[in-house]
Amino acid sequence: MKKSEMLMEDKLNRLFLECINELNKIGINLLNENQYGKIDISISKRNNKRYGCCKQEEPDKNYKTINKIRRRKIIKYEKFNKHHIEISKWVMELEDDIIKNTLMHELIHCIPYCNNHGTEFKKYAELLNTNYGYDISRLGDKKKDFEKSNIEYKETKNYKYKVICKSCKQVFYRQRLNRNFTRKYRCAKCGGRFEIIII
Repeated sequence: MKKSEMLMEDKLNRLFLECINELNKIGINLLNENQYGKIDISISKRNNKRYGCCKQEEPDKNYKTINKIRRRKIIKYEKFNKHHIEISKWVMELEDDIIKNTLMHELIHCIPYCNNHGTEFKKYAELLNTNYGYDISRLGDKKKDFEKSNIEYKETKNYKYKVICKSCKQVFYRQRLNRNFTRKYRCAKCGGRFEIIII
């Protein structure tokens, strides 16, 4: 392991412990393995576009729900006994508060009933946002975070299609398109049809 990677790992572990202490102060003891499961944390080895992820293993059978939709059974687990949190390498180059914001987002996923971005997740995110001034949301703003960290942000998107609404002239871009895009979809603003231009 390179020295720079070791420094990043040390920084990640230090910030992880700071986040755990902040959660303890508001009554959430994530190190209690009986209640929340075991949490591993590491720097992602892949070159990701995302900030981080929380992979979950060993579902707790006591938190199992079965929903029946038509002839299909949908089994959903709301608590897991193992969580693997990975933070992207590029995030580790940003300011500490941005890294902690990402860590807190992923740590919320370790709480039962918060493995998606539903109402429980939003409740805990709002609790941390008000108590500690975080900006935990479903998505991050890379450009804003790079600017805050005084790092030059390079736009890497290579769009192939320009989509224009024929009615309201709203423009957006896509890297891929469904074959039936113009037949299947309508503009969310006005309900108009789309025109596609290959870039």
